[in-house]
Amino acid sequence: MITFTNRTTPPILMTSDAAILKLAQWLSPAFPVGAFSHSHGLEWAVEAGDLPDAARVEAWLRDVLAHGAGRSDAIFLAASYRAADRAALRAVDAQARAFAPSAERLLESVAQGRAFCRVLGAVWPDGAEPDLTYPVALGHAAKLHDLPLLLTARMYLHAVTSNLVSAAIRLVPLGQTEGQRVLTALTPLCATLAAEAVEEDIADIASTAFRSDIAAMKHETQYSRLFRT
Repeated sequence: MITFTNRTTPPILMTSDAAILKLAQWLSPAFPVGAFSHSHGLEWAVEAGDLPDAARVEAWLRDVLAHGAGRSDAIFLAASYRAADRAALRAVDAQARAFAPSAERLLESVAQGRAFCRVLGAVWPDGAEPDLTYPVALGHAAKLHDLPLLLTARMYLHAVTSNLVSAAIRLVPLGQTEGQRVLTALTPLCATLAAEAVEEDIADIASTAFRSDIAAMKHETQYSRLFRT
């Protein structure tokens, strides 16, 4: 059960175990969206020497979350959750696609969103809209399944961060323990950004993570690659 104080502030969560476990399943590495094949440009950044150690990885990911795709995707997620009808949902999705700063960033969002929609429809055939970008698909699914928006946004950002840390562990390389230290340090930021995102709308989106965007563009022509993006 979810209790709302009003329409503009985040909900006071009285979340059932079932809701938490459903979100945990959707955002688990075992849910086949192909997240493991994407590095969000980290692969090029490592080759360029931008990420030699855990401290630099943490700083890079902090910027991506606070000033780049992390914050933006959380706002798109919230907007899709609030979409009143299919036309409004599709409008949010169109804006999410248009906001992608490079071909690989668009591929990352579209490929994962399409996979998420396909699996969701096969396991929970409840009329979910197909072929949406990933944050839009998750926000829409959370609304259909009556899952709390704030928790969904928090867990989405944490899952995205976890996947990027996993990529860094393989690329830098970082040790598993160092990777967990980085993820732990970034977890409070995920919670803060989620709380802000559910109060904002698409007009509030901006991005200044320019080095990350350039890394994604450079990765498109990187000679040797482990990751799709």
